[in-house]
Amino acid sequence: MHILKSLGPAVAHVSAAEATRAGLGGLLGLGLTGLFLMSPAVDLDLGLYLVAPFGASSVLLFAVPNSPLAQPWSAIVGNTVAALVGVSVCLLVADPTLRIALAVGLAITATFLCRAVHPPAGAVAMTAAMSPDAIAHLGFWFALTPIAVGTMSLVLLATLYARLTGRRYPFRQFDDPSTHGTRDRNPTERLGLSEEELTGILERYRQSFNLGVEDLARLIGAAELQAATHSSGPLTAQDIMSRNLVTVTPDTTLGEIADLFRQYRFASLPVVGVDHAFLGVIFQMHLISQARDDALRLGRGFRATIRRMLDRDRERPMTAADIMSVAGPRAAADTPIGALLPMMSEGDTDAVPILDHGKIVGIVTRTDLIAALARSAARAGAA
Repeated sequence: MHILKSLGPAVAHVSAAEATRAGLGGLLGLGLTGLFLMSPAVDLDLGLYLVAPFGASSVLLFAVPNSPLAQPWSAIVGNTVAALVGVSVCLLVADPTLRIALAVGLAITATFLCRAVHPPAGAVAMTAAMSPDAIAHLGFWFALTPIAVGTMSLVLLATLYARLTGRRYPFRQFDDPSTHGTRDRNPTERLGLSEEELTGILERYRQSFNLGVEDLARLIGAAELQAATHSSGPLTAQDIMSRNLVTVTPDTTLGEIADLFRQYRFASLPVVGVDHAFLGVIFQMHLISQARDDALRLGRGFRATIRRMLDRDRERPMTAADIMSVAGPRAAADTPIGALLPMMSEGDTDAVPILDHGKIVGIVTRTDLIAALARSAARAGAA
């Protein structure tokens, strides 16, 4: 039974949307490369043709863009170095079996030494070793075209595709700015561990080809945050949420919303419909962001734009429906407060609406959460 289990999938479940995203990326990457740069048919005059290893590179670049093996240096340098090795062996060794084995083995060694391990590079070296006629015609030009040019095209398309689909490629570096644009790391990644220490962990467990330092920091931070949910006590959202809510409707004007923010000093206001059905939430930052965007678009002063937005005498005043957020996190009354931690640990979420069958029954703010955690810590210390 244990042996059968070990033969099963080692990869966690992947959603259909993610599988479609990866597959569509490979389709577009190879399709556009073949359409504009290369041809499926072998062209020994220019060397601009598709080779089978590009399919393997596409799997890494579009399906697992966070892998160190998929990064631009690994892909471009790895494939190019392997091509140079494959061409050299093909020109020097006559026996086909020895030529193929030697080309792949030396390519692996060379890419390791260049810190450019890219699994398809082995197939690049093998392709060169199996194509003596093509190599006799192209020589070392094979490393430039099709290999280097084709790989660079795929890397460029993978970069564009990642940005269009909300991914990050190339992967983040350890010293990249935080989500707030400062040099401070994101709160969940402030581990007290240096880049050198994290690198040492990856090397010690021989995981440097599977994870980047930034990814390791994010995973450790996420694990610590998850562990904190087990020690936050039995409290749930209904124990700490605000129940006496001040709400607005979709047609509430921004002037009225601004008055409510000033009166109650809230950071957020839920937007509700008929029978208190939850529709969205407005944060103070939404007003500021809208004013900033309008000022930039219209070329007006920031204060003048705010006055224009809040003007109740406009022919069609802006309303809550124009700026409310409908895609933020939400929770149920019995949600443990530990599960609320990841929702508000980063990003623009200052409050989580608590719903019951689509109707809002309360709201938990960051202040509520911090107060609850402080009380839990105090009780634990007293015990």
